[in-house]
Amino acid sequence: MSDKFKLSCVLFDLDGTLVDTAPDLIACLNTALNAHGFQAAAYATVRPYISFGAMEMIQAAQVTDDKAIQNQILTTMLEHYENNILVHGGFFSGIDTSLDLIESLGLKWGIVTNKQQRFTQPLVKALKIEQRAACIISGDTTANSKPHPEPMFAACEQAQVKAEECVFIGDALHDISAGNEAGMQTIAATYGYLTAKDQPEQWGANSLITMPTQINSLITNYYAFNK
Repeated sequence: MSDKFKLSCVLFDLDGTLVDTAPDLIACLNTALNAHGFQAAAYATVRPYISFGAMEMIQAAQVTDDKAIQNQILTTMLEHYENNILVHGGFFSGIDTSLDLIESLGLKWGIVTNKQQRFTQPLVKALKIEQRAACIISGDTTANSKPHPEPMFAACEQAQVKAEECVFIGDALHDISAGNEAGMQTIAATYGYLTAKDQPEQWGANSLITMPTQINSLITNYYAFNK
């Protein structure tokens, strides 16, 4: 990192980074599986695939190879999720403190997710952060989603900040790739939804964190360069 780095905004991925959505997503998946005559999937089996979307979760459950039935399960799951967006999940422990710290330093923060706006908006509203976030970019806000850098630049435009003055925190390779391509500092959140094959140390992130509570010290260090 250049000693001339100026931090203006901290951007977060949503699922697996800012919010632990696994309890609600997996509950809705299992409701859909049961509705279509299948047994519930094991929590640990499907959790690592949340960052790749609902269909990846369904396929990870390995209940059927029939694409038509998978699509039926998907429709049921998403309809149920839309109406049960925040029943069991919530912020990862320590995230609320990090948001408070960012705001106390006079910095902006926002969200860049591949989650569709249909689900992003009710989730951030339920979390009561829609008015606090300087930008909220969903997977269908721009023509391209992560790993393309377009959502990152859209977030900067919405937050009125420069990409090179942002830090992006995410728990998937496509998060870090998008942030790096946009010229941001990147932090890989290894407490998120990683698969056994993931090698976050190979993603090219500037830093790796194993728990959300480590965010505060990193942000404080980045902010020190502002002075």
